Amino acid sequence: MRERLSVAMTEDTHATLQRQLTRSDGQEDLTFLQWIPSRGAQRLTAIITAAIPPEDGDRFVHGNVSFSAGYLERAASVARRAGTGLAMIHTHPAGVGWQGMSTDDAIAERRVARAAMAATALPLVGLTMTDAGSYSARAWPRVAVLQYQRQEGESVRVVGNALRTTRPVVGRLRDGALERTESVWGEVGQESISRLRVGVAGLGSVGSSVAEGLARMGVEDIVLVDRDLVELRNLDRLLNASRDDVGALKVEVARSAILSHRTALRGEVRAVNAWCDEEAGYRALLDCDVIFSCVDRPWARRVLNQLAYANLIPVIDGGILVRKRRERVVGADWHVHTSGPARRCLQCYGSFDPGAAAVDRDGLLDDPSYVKQLDPGHPLVSKDNVYPFSAQVAAMELLQLAALIVGPQHNLGDQNYHYTTGGLDVTQDRGCEEACPYHAMIAQGERSMPPLGNPRRIVPALHSPEEKVK
Repeated sequence: MRERLSVAMTEDTHATLQRQLTRSDGQEDLTFLQWIPSRGAQRLTAIITAAIPPEDGDRFVHGNVSFSAGYLERAASVARRAGTGLAMIHTHPAGVGWQGMSTDDAIAERRVARAAMAATALPLVGLTMTDAGSYSARAWPRVAVLQYQRQEGESVRVVGNALRTTRPVVGRLRDGALERTESVWGEVGQESISRLRVGVAGLGSVGSSVAEGLARMGVEDIVLVDRDLVELRNLDRLLNASRDDVGALKVEVARSAILSHRTALRGEVRAVNAWCDEEAGYRALLDCDVIFSCVDRPWARRVLNQLAYANLIPVIDGGILVRKRRERVVGADWHVHTSGPARRCLQCYGSFDPGAAAVDRDGLLDDPSYVKQLDPGHPLVSKDNVYPFSAQVAAMELLQLAALIVGPQHNLGDQNYHYTTGGLDVTQDRGCEEACPYHAMIAQGERSMPPLGNPRRIVPALHSPEEKVK
């Protein structure tokens, strides 16, 4: 495998494993699992879907733990029939954080790797769990005939009301730039935020401010996804863009600003010249642990909503609606919330209308004759906004990220700000509507892929330097 490796599971799956594998006598235990792949541009995520619990005589506890050949055969058969990969997990009860492997652990997993590949055509994924709830992970891809080599994972994330991630320990790099930030979140909290890989879909007025905030907060790895170009009319709202940037890609302007302003001393900032509903943009976002939805099209939100549930990647979304009468603002509201497993989805929050998403998917919002029929104030075509509005939405979205990771309250619900009154209403997350289709997609990985690409979408052309507005 050339990709990085990550493992993801829901809070419910995590709780089930804790119940099944935590022993009162303090001994190790194990079980086999099923997993579904989620393939990004640079990372394979193994999404854990179900356990294959041992039956009587399947495993033997003797301080350490071992298993019978019959248990392995049965587990491989279950995975093969289901079309999933095979994983195995064992416990290090007294461990803390990312765990190393003993020689016996490695021998046992290497032995299983051959059976897993033969049964499922996918590499074995191995996990270790501690009683404290931390994990470590690796895969065993085939590197030659009958030869399997361990590949260490980069993270294991547990997704629900909170996002909890375990990663291998690395030496901290500090120069004092994050001293005040760390004094608020604490050393552990700041480490949890810094080592996330965060995606920003849409680098317009909200997305550019979110990207700047991530750079200041010390996030090391950031993925920027957008195909739009900077226009002169964007400069009143687009952070870090100047007249010299007109005609440039918004993602490149944002990337340059992050590299200049970031407080992290290492990490990667990736600029992807694509929309999130195109293959390249979608796959890049699958490499992330959390995504900011800063898009203004209903189909893009529909795609991100499906991505959140199928691939266990929380999506933080915000939207602005400005109301005018006789060319003057009479009201403005913006909603900010986080969607994903164990949370209310973007459709149920009203972030997009499924009918409008279908219209957008069919390319009608790029058809001038169709758009001409809509009222100028219609949400599908209204683009009214000013910098103070978008800056506050970005700030509220960043606070949603902080809550998701460090709390103390992880789920802030739907925050709805009213410009005319200065009031903030909060609607607690009550879960999705009964008929919502997205919860059936939870942990389905690439089995639940939205249709990507829009043949009628207008693709902007890059301006040459001489065409830029000076």
